[in-house]
Amino acid sequence: MPQHHGKRFKALVADFDRKRLFSTPEAIAIVKKNANAKFNETVEAHVRLGVDPKKSDQNVRGTVLLPHGTGRTVRVIAFSKGDNAKAAQEAGADIVGDQDLIDKVKGGFTEFDVAVATPDMMAQVGKELGRILAQKMPNPKAGTVTPNIAAAIRDIKAGKVEFRLDKTGIIHTIVGKADFEPERLLENVTTLLDAIVRAKPSAAKGTYLRSVTLTSTMGPGVKVDPNRIKATA
Repeated sequence: MPQHHGKRFKALVADFDRKRLFSTPEAIAIVKKNANAKFNETVEAHVRLGVDPKKSDQNVRGTVLLPHGTGRTVRVIAFSKGDNAKAAQEAGADIVGDQDLIDKVKGGFTEFDVAVATPDMMAQVGKELGRILAQKMPNPKAGTVTPNIAAAIRDIKAGKVEFRLDKTGIIHTIVGKADFEPERLLENVTTLLDAIVRAKPSAAKGTYLRSVTLTSTMGPGVKVDPNRIKATA
């Protein structure tokens, strides 16, 4: 179905050349200018990669700690027990538990953004919550299954984000808030793209960064020149 945009969106689109490839600082300036909704919009990056998402050896997934955080409060639940549960609480987890937390999630609790777990809890969590948690399932590759659960929670709260390829070959993630200083957004975007470049699968051939688009929650996408990104990455 075609998208129908309002007068505000159409006015923003008319204000710049949507076909042009901008430098990252130029794109950030446009995104910030266009983020004029009545709330502090989130700034997102959408990166199309030259890989085949259907092939397991071309999967791209990882985590990166954004130097200036995401600007939003991340609600973390932790599946752990004993001393690990105490450490998770002290690190700032919003809810900590073992079987009681598993039962809470099974009962329909969804008010969290990230789930972390210690390795000794994963057999139980996987068996009972595999289908329920789905994309939010703790995963060693994402750093959310770890014996050092306190460090994982602190990193997530500080701005650690996961990036992963979707079925169409695109990575979607957040890089901050529209009220961030341009320099801070630039550092966050550069850090994310560096991490994505480092995660390039050896099986990937041809152009890796096909396209990079920055946008805000309610604003139009602004295209970034991938060739200029490669030079800095």
